[in-house]
Parts: sequence; C-alpha cells; structure tokens
Amino acid sequence: MTRCHECCKRCLGRVPYCSLIATLLCFSGIALFCGCGHQALTETERLIETYFARNLQDYVTLAYIILYFQYFIYGLASFFFLYCIMLLAEGFYTSSAVKQTFGEFRSTMCGRCLSSTFIVMTYGLAMLWLLMFALSALPVYFFYNMDATCHTIDVLTETPASINQLCVDARQYGLLPWNAVPGKACGITLSTICKTREYRMTYDLYIAAFVGAGITLLALVHCALVLAVSLVYLRWLHSWAKDDRRGYELYGQLLRDRGGTLSSPYHSNIWDTP
Repeated sequence: MTRCHECCKRCLGRVPYCSLIATLLCFSGIALFCGCGHQALTETERLIETYFARNLQDYVTLAYIILYFQYFIYGLASFFFLYCIMLLAEGFYTSSAVKQTFGEFRSTMCGRCLSSTFIVMTYGLAMLWLLMFALSALPVYFFYNMDATCHTIDVLTETPASINQLCVDARQYGLLPWNAVPGKACGITLSTICKTREYRMTYDLYIAAFVGAGITLLALVHCALVLAVSLVYLRWLHSWAKDDRRGYELYGQLLRDRGGTLSSPYHSNIWDTP
C-alpha cells in the first residue's frame, strides 16, 4: 500500500500542472469561439436576408465572406487541437527533464532548441490571435448599438414620430453595399427585430465567441510564459550540474595529486592553547 502511494505521488509530481491548465484553457476557448462563432455567422446571414436585404445580389458578397470564414473556423479548430496537444507534450517533456536532470530524460541541446522554437511560435501565435480577438469584438459592438437603439425605441413608444427616426443601417458597418434596399431598419420594425429569438440568440452567440477568443488569448500568453520559465530553469539547472561536475573533477584531481588523501595546509597544533 505504501509503495502504491509513493508511486502515485511520484507520478502526480511529474504532471506539468501549469501546461495542463493552459491547454485546458486553450481547448475551452477555441471550442467556445469556433462553435459559437460558426452558429452566430449562420444566424447573421438569416437576419440580413430577412430584414435588411430583399435582393439576393445585395448580400451575396456577405454570404460568401461568411461561408469562407466558416471554413476558416474548421481549419482553425483542427490546428489548435493539434497545437495544444504538442504544447502539452512539450510541458510533460520539460517537467520530466526538470525532475530527472541526471537521468534518462536529461535536457539536451535539441530539447532546448525545440523549447525555444515553441516559445517563439506561441508568442507569435498570441500576437496574431490578438488581432482575431479585436475582430471578434466588431459584431458585439454592432449588436450592442442595435440593442441600445431598440431600448431607446421601447422607452419612446408614446411618440411614434421620433421613433421612426431611430434606425440601424447595416450599410454603415460595411455589411451591405450602399445600393442595398432597404439596408436599414427603423422604428417599430427595428423593435420587432430585437424581440425575435434569432436576434437574441445571435447576440448571445457573438458574446460567447468574444469571451472564447479572450480565453484563448489568455491561454496562449500563459503557455508562452510557462515555457519560457521552464526553459530558463532548465538552463540554470544544466549550468549548476556542469559546475557541480567540475567541482567533483577538481576534487578527484586533488586526491590524485595528494596521493589519495587530503590534509589541512595548516599545522596540526595551530589551534592548541599555550
């Protein structure tokens, strides 16, 4: 029982918890971003088609952009799935190298180069994902403005003349060309759109996708920091082991020079009292 307990404790001690947390965060963030973003794009196309454009030619460009971006989401999910697995494997390797520096999993030059490569790749990926994080905020901003306009319309329901002047124009946000008809929704029509299930669900999906992008960015930054700290610690440990080995070699050399024994250079009676 004691041997089993010690074995479990030793195995749990070798788990790279920081890398594991970063991997789980990255998985959850990407799943949230890709799943919610894909469905939100589909619902956005339906809203534009139903309420903002009557002619297919008016939103065909937007439809192609949505389709291409959905394909991009498929590739993005696959890439991050494989990349997170590699980062987790790198975390296990680094942890094993730290725990058993003098054993089988000793840190080598190839391992240190691989760790440095992962750090640079993760940092560059985090910088690129920062752009994706900013882009995911744009639809949230659009739906926030639309929701605020609908709230104003609900407050001013007793004055229909002023209500009809409150509009949301999809053409101003670049979603539709300027010759699209009607291209905008005003007054009671806009208020009706805001009360539909499709609108509320699309708004919530974009918020969830934005949160997922933020979680992914946090995971990438956290993973880059963990890999950098592990690499620095490995280099320090390697340098310490080299100095320690050099000390043992110097000690052995002194033993050989002294004929197998080492004695104090001071006289044996130097500490004797008169």
